Amino acid sequence: MSDLVISGVEAGYGHVKVLHGVNLKVSDKPIALMGRNGMGKTTLAQAIMGINQTTAGTITYGDVNLTGLPTTKIARAGIGYVPQGRRVFPSLTVDEHLKILENKKSQWTTKKVYELFPRLAERMKNGGAMLSGGEQQMLAIGRALMTDPTLLLMDEPSDIVTGK
Repeated sequence: MSDLVISGVEAGYGHVKVLHGVNLKVSDKPIALMGRNGMGKTTLAQAIMGINQTTAGTITYGDVNLTGLPTTKIARAGIGYVPQGRRVFPSLTVDEHLKILENKKSQWTTKKVYELFPRLAERMKNGGAMLSGGEQQMLAIGRALMTDPTLLLMDEPSDIVTGK
C-alpha cells in the first residue's frame, strides 16, 4: 500500500473553516480517527476524496497529488470511500448495486462480496430501500470494495454495528 500523506490541509464549508492545518500520514496499518461530532472527521474524509475542496495544503497518495483532483480520479488512484449515511439507491437491488461496478480486472467480484457478507447474498434481489441499516452498510462497504481499492476510507463504519 502507498502512503496517504496529508500536509497542512485546511477545508471547511463556505466561510467556516473546519480543518486547520491537518497533518497526517497513513501507511500500511489500519487507523481510526475518533472525536466528538463536529470535530472534522467527515470533512477530512471528504477533502481526501475531493468532495470538499481544500483551501490550503496538499494530499498525496503514493506519487499521486490528489489535491484538486475530481473524485473519479481519486478513486482511480486506489482510494475507496464508504460515506456516512451509506447513500444506497433505493430502487436498485443489492445485485444491481454490485454488478454496476463489476470489472474483470478487479480482484473483488460480486461473489467475493457475497462471501464476505452472506446476508447480502440472501437479499440480492431486494431493493436498497428494503434493507435494514446494517444491511445497507454492508452493501456500501461491498460497493466500495468492488472498485478494488488499495486504501478504504470509511466514514462512521460503526453504523454496521448499531444499524443506524
